[in-house]
Amino acid sequence: MEARLQKILSQWGVASRRQAEEMIKLERVRINGLVAHLGQKVDIQKDTITIDGKPVSTIKRPALIYLLLHKPPGVVSTCYDPQGRTTVLDLLPEELRLGLGIHPVGRLDAESTGALLLTNDGDLTFGLTHPRHNIPKIYQVLVKGHPSKAALQMWRQGVLLEGKKTRPAQVKVIEKFTSSSRLEILLKEGRNRQIRRVAELLGYPVIKLHRSAIGPIQLHVPTGGYLPEGDYRHLEEHEIRFLQQQINKFP
Repeated sequence: MEARLQKILSQWGVASRRQAEEMIKLERVRINGLVAHLGQKVDIQKDTITIDGKPVSTIKRPALIYLLLHKPPGVVSTCYDPQGRTTVLDLLPEELRLGLGIHPVGRLDAESTGALLLTNDGDLTFGLTHPRHNIPKIYQVLVKGHPSKAALQMWRQGVLLEGKKTRPAQVKVIEKFTSSSRLEILLKEGRNRQIRRVAELLGYPVIKLHRSAIGPIQLHVPTGGYLPEGDYRHLEEHEIRFLQQQINKFP
């Protein structure tokens, strides 16, 4: 049975649909030896799919894996980086890094730290990264200066970025220092570098940005304690159910 190439790559855990589209655009994907194109339909029973010259196995779909990574600074939230920078996959052991199609769900910019989901469930990734979904994410943000009440209120109500207003956010000051402030921010959207751009626009540039939670999923380990920077853990069953429930709310 035929299906669009990017959907096949997603369903078989090779990459998220968006990442698959990027691979196709970069001409890394071939069908029966020919360079693939976006929207192309394939039949996994008949066609041979390769990525970077390596065949994609469609004989046995890999078991679904769900991980939480504590991303360190300087690591990019991609599976592949043409500049040769360390990626989030480089932090995983070889048995998780190769052949299972694990990829990040959304991203944190290179210098930001904290909670990042990794999975090979392409349908879940597609659902969670779709604009209609609004799982709350909590950030601890150190900014230059001391934001005024007016600036905080603007941030909470939403500001214009590229002609589109950001959704309302929860923003509160946690601690003040001599020349900086620590904020806790709860967002229900994830536009590119959103917090950094809004903070810059309001006149309080970000010094450090850390994501501490994705919904109820926090950087803790089941036995107690905090997940160390650069380490990962498998999601617990109730955490996986929560994510699946979020995407099942919409057809």
